[in-house]
Amino acid sequence: MDVQIKKGVLDACVLYALSGGESYGYKIISDLKGIIDISESTLYPILKRLEGAGALKTYAGEFKGRLRRYYALTDEGSRRLEAYRRDFNDIIGIYEKIFGGKK
Repeated sequence: MDVQIKKGVLDACVLYALSGGESYGYKIISDLKGIIDISESTLYPILKRLEGAGALKTYAGEFKGRLRRYYALTDEGSRRLEAYRRDFNDIIGIYEKIFGGKK
């Protein structure tokens, strides 16, 4: 898969995983199992990039005596997720025209 396409797909998956409410890294990975395989070494740079772009907000909270970083969508993150949904529909339409038609 093309690197740029995969980057967009991974961003969309992470935003989707957070659309149900705040979460943390390991849970995001677990929530995406069966959708896409993503490792911690792939996830955390995505989270950092999305946070830097204003799509996520983060905070640290204590869990069983340890600090855990939680992530949540911002309004910008919700807008980006909706844009990915629109892009998906556009791409499906293009693929159907290319591969679904008779030639």
